[in-house]
Amino acid sequence: MYFHGTSKVNARGHLEIGGLDTVELAEQFGTPLYVYDVALIRERARGFKQTFENLGVTAQVAYASKAFSSIGMVQLVDEEGLSLDVVSGGELYTAIAAKFPVERIHFHGNNKSKEELEMALKYKIGCIVVDNFYELELLESVCESMDTNTKILLRVTPGVEAHTHEYITTGQADSKFGFDLQNGQAEKALTIALASSRMEVLGLHCHIGSQIFETAGFLIAAQKIFEKLNEWKESLAFESEVLNLGGGFGIRYTNEDQPLPAAQYVAEIIEEVQKQVEKYAMNMPEIWIEPGRSLVGDAGTTLYKVGSRKEVPNIRQYVAVDGGMSDNIRPALYQAKYEAVLANRALETTCETVSIAGKCCESGDMLIWDIPLPKPGSDDLLAVFCTGAYGYAMANNYNRIPRPPVVFVENGQAKLVVKRETYEDLIRMDLSIKEKINN
Repeated sequence: MYFHGTSKVNARGHLEIGGLDTVELAEQFGTPLYVYDVALIRERARGFKQTFENLGVTAQVAYASKAFSSIGMVQLVDEEGLSLDVVSGGELYTAIAAKFPVERIHFHGNNKSKEELEMALKYKIGCIVVDNFYELELLESVCESMDTNTKILLRVTPGVEAHTHEYITTGQADSKFGFDLQNGQAEKALTIALASSRMEVLGLHCHIGSQIFETAGFLIAAQKIFEKLNEWKESLAFESEVLNLGGGFGIRYTNEDQPLPAAQYVAEIIEEVQKQVEKYAMNMPEIWIEPGRSLVGDAGTTLYKVGSRKEVPNIRQYVAVDGGMSDNIRPALYQAKYEAVLANRALETTCETVSIAGKCCESGDMLIWDIPLPKPGSDDLLAVFCTGAYGYAMANNYNRIPRPPVVFVENGQAKLVVKRETYEDLIRMDLSIKEKINN
């Protein structure tokens, strides 16, 4: 079994994370429980940031908070000196509540509302990533009505497709995101933006996909962008101060996954940008990247209590846990694969192959198919690894199941950063049809 970060097996044969016994964490905070290894998050953040610093390149490493956003997580990002990528008013509100430096906030999204743009301008955030012509016009109008200006990046689709699951690929030409680089849309958008007295165009942004294990896609995207930048240098007298090549850096979920070290992604991206700058005699742009999953994905572990068991003779052994697609919908959406251990029996030899079922009333609520484990019994503790990205972020109340709490662990200390939802929380917004509605 491959352990991430500070995870190890202690003298009691229990899984330990951040210097804390996961069995004791489960007893203290209940299950299901998301546990984040803070030391690993810091290590990942520094792996990206320090490579730019060591190579003397001006850059911003922006955490893509859609992977996991909470006040505590945003504050941790600030401690590490990163910038922050938000994609909704709610993520921006979280950042403001966490007192994150507004000048390091970048606002993405393909359908930002007038109210969201007003919020971004009110707080004078660092940059708005403009996604389409509708938004260009809307942002101009909102800036006029608020008598303010803003800095922007234009999101472009360079026609580069990453090797990843089709549902989470966003960089190809046929995408709901961005201005197409090849059909003239990007040039038209840039012309409009440059003519505006309200918008300062810092540069371009692209994102070619997710869970990427090689650098070729990033390098080709940079090449395609610089080809256009060279044209626009002549036709529009435009040079990009910033080039944001997005995120999508992969992590290891199972033995099938072989991601690169953060430093390698960064070093090869820098090398390619420098080549293009020299080729076209341009100024070196500030490079921005947006790691999300690669900062928090393998730092998260979900703890479950084992419950019922069902045997289908000669076919499969089902073992159910007290969570499922309500706290991790990725297996149902993407057929995502995970590894797991019995946290309270981590040194025991595996003796059977079982499939881990969730408790939701859906036949598709399966967390792991066919995993070898010591024979799980009722009240054993199952630890599923690498659930730090898009676990809590995509958690839901299907079957009216409350969402689990989130605990940060570091140096033998546990900090509750998101409380467990209660049944009272579930009905907080409900209204009775038996009561008179006040207008």
